[in-house]
Amino acid sequence: MRLRIGISRRWCFILAALWLSAMAGLAGAQLNSGQGAEIVPLGPDTAGGAALVERLREGGLVMYFRHADTTGTTCDRTYRIGDRAGQRNISEDGREQSRRIGAAMEDLGVPIHFPVLTGPVFRARDTAELAFGVDRVEVTDSLLADDYAGSRLNWVLSEHRRLFSEPVASGGNLILVGHRTPGLIAIDRQVSRNNFPEGTAIVIDPNDGEPVAIGVLELAPIPGAIGDLC
Repeated sequence: MRLRIGISRRWCFILAALWLSAMAGLAGAQLNSGQGAEIVPLGPDTAGGAALVERLREGGLVMYFRHADTTGTTCDRTYRIGDRAGQRNISEDGREQSRRIGAAMEDLGVPIHFPVLTGPVFRARDTAELAFGVDRVEVTDSLLADDYAGSRLNWVLSEHRRLFSEPVASGGNLILVGHRTPGLIAIDRQVSRNNFPEGTAIVIDPNDGEPVAIGVLELAPIPGAIGDLC
């Protein structure tokens, strides 16, 4: 009888250990799947996109727009601020896309803390001004394109991180219009290059100074757009 009791207790311990191990593994797998989920562009008419819009309506977030479509335009040549002819500019489709972005933000009821901030390179500046109005946009070197930053690149990246990290007052969202590379670096590449096409916005939670990309919103897609080939 003692032998059977001893074996019984031993098997109880073994089974308990196996069960705890299995539960720990399941919990770890669930956490890893959440952290490793790929962030892809979503329209507001999808379940995920609608959830992003609802979150934006609460305010307190950052929307970092990449400039609008540049399909078919020439590549940057002079890399000089103010030289429109030497820059890659948004296309006619991109100009219309910018207007559609502004209209969609209004139609969806996304509250904005003005002014909208944008960089001085024309493809970003034009996008912001066409979407939100010239008088509601402020141009800042903090949102320079990386290939225009020169020796100030580290400062430009730190400014992107600051803008992504600072608390945003409730009742509105901070809207930024810039460029792909510095934005992705500043958000620690939580979004891949291919999932941040022209005209989309990364939605960022400042998260007490540890910014988290919670989604990419595509408000005005252009079917068949190729975008940047430079």
